[in-house]
Amino acid sequence: MFFKSSKINEFRLWGLLLTLFGMGLMIMGTAGILLWGQAGKIVAAIFMVFGMISMLVSVGIYFWAGMLSTTATMLQCPECAKPTKMLGKTDRCMFCKTILTLDPDKATEQVPVMNDSSAIDRKLTN
Repeated sequence: MFFKSSKINEFRLWGLLLTLFGMGLMIMGTAGILLWGQAGKIVAAIFMVFGMISMLVSVGIYFWAGMLSTTATMLQCPECAKPTKMLGKTDRCMFCKTILTLDPDKATEQVPVMNDSSAIDRKLTN
């Protein structure tokens, strides 16, 4: 349960990992020049190409996550009361990782969600 997060954050995580992997490949390729001299230039070129491919894939994933983020459903989490984005019928809160659903068949219970104005009205009437 510790590693579970919202779908948009999962896409961003994979983009970040591919960015770091690509940068690591390019650094290791450059270190090949120091280790093997003239022959290391070929290794450096190969690692640079694979690193750039990994970086370009991560740019694509970040772009895709951004496009999904613009069409995501915004709702307020019933646990932490923060606004979160939801992809599909079920997702997790981006902050407290509570499982959220829009499907009434998969919902476990109906929790009344109070916004700040209803809480203020309730305090004024008491």
